[in-house]
Amino acid sequence: SVKPFLSPMAVSNIRYGPGVTKEVGMDLKNMGAKNVCLMTDKNLAQLPPVQVAMDSLVKNGIPFTVYDNVRVEPTDASFMEAIEFARKGAFDAYVAVGGGSTMDTCKAANLYTSSPHSDFLDYVSAPIGKGKPVSVPLKPLIAVPTTTGTGSETTGAAIFDYERLKVKTGIASRAIKPTLGLIDPLHTLHMPARVVANSGFDVLCHALESYTALPYHLRSPCPSNPITRPAYQGSNPISDIWAVHALRIVAKYLKRAVRNPDDLEARSHMHLASAFAGIGFGNAGVHLCHGMSYPISGLVKTYKAKDYNVDHPLVPHGLSVVLTSPAVFTFTAQMFPERHLETAEILGADTRSARIQDAGPVLADTLRKFLFDLDVDDGLAAVGYSKADIPALVKGTLPQERVTKLSPRPQSEEDLAALFEASMKLY
Repeated sequence: SVKPFLSPMAVSNIRYGPGVTKEVGMDLKNMGAKNVCLMTDKNLAQLPPVQVAMDSLVKNGIPFTVYDNVRVEPTDASFMEAIEFARKGAFDAYVAVGGGSTMDTCKAANLYTSSPHSDFLDYVSAPIGKGKPVSVPLKPLIAVPTTTGTGSETTGAAIFDYERLKVKTGIASRAIKPTLGLIDPLHTLHMPARVVANSGFDVLCHALESYTALPYHLRSPCPSNPITRPAYQGSNPISDIWAVHALRIVAKYLKRAVRNPDDLEARSHMHLASAFAGIGFGNAGVHLCHGMSYPISGLVKTYKAKDYNVDHPLVPHGLSVVLTSPAVFTFTAQMFPERHLETAEILGADTRSARIQDAGPVLADTLRKFLFDLDVDDGLAAVGYSKADIPALVKGTLPQERVTKLSPRPQSEEDLAALFEASMKLY
């Protein structure tokens, strides 16, 4: 079998700086946009980030329509509604102001409006959808992230809950990544503490998972045509740089950013870390924490996360990802123990006397302490799950091949069940 090549880094152009959102109107004018769709959610529609973006569009004479019906943790139905809105509007450019949910919804709207004859499942990742490569040209999309988490402004991924199967899945293609990400740290001052914490956990897991993912050269066979190469290639020397750097920022600034809403320095650094980790995982991919998180979010019963103003039960994405992290990295550590020890050290562990075979427990303990310090719910039991739910959680993880196959250690259904069980209680 031919060994895979490392494809070039796929990443959006990004521009960073306090107040950079004010340039969005000029950017669209430079692109010749005449009819713009601005997507956001109901909460943000009332807040300064959206106002600043709209003021810039008005000032530069750009006609626009606002779509503020994005659902936090989107579903196929909420994607379809946004797609329908975009089709009717015949827009020539898009602006997404919000967290990952808004950016992902906007990517989907852009994709399916640009490919009007496609069935919704055509571009959705296999095995749930057909996972077809995207060969149509898309309209320009400018992403203005308002959380410090998903890194969606840099990636070609759009994630949603597929309601019929009660499981999260997504669309993954370099073609849907934003044209430009405007990373404006002033927007992070509007985030409540738990939103900062949970979106920060997403950055943490993006970095840890992409750094410990199956290395790109161990994957085979190599696709015959570059267009069919997956966006997620496995850990590689370029992504590693971004992942480690993001992890160092999380270690230094996440706790400060959560504890003090006015700490612009900490929140600015986390905003950049989110993009850095996005560049890393957007090319390397994630693995088990993410694969297992999708049913944790999708099967939510009554749990409603604190600080999230939503009208439906919700386990926020970053929380659903991080709750399994101690169990997952204990499981994967035997494959690349040096990397697991190195990340534990970055997160504050004293690894000088650690033995290589203890890499998993050392990293797991470091993560538990980190989560405990930030008041994270005590495991899956605290967000409403019990042992009786494990078969359903495992079943919801199985379709996540796009990410689970990037785990450095292959896993059976029994392994997954044991990981969910080990994640019921953290402390």
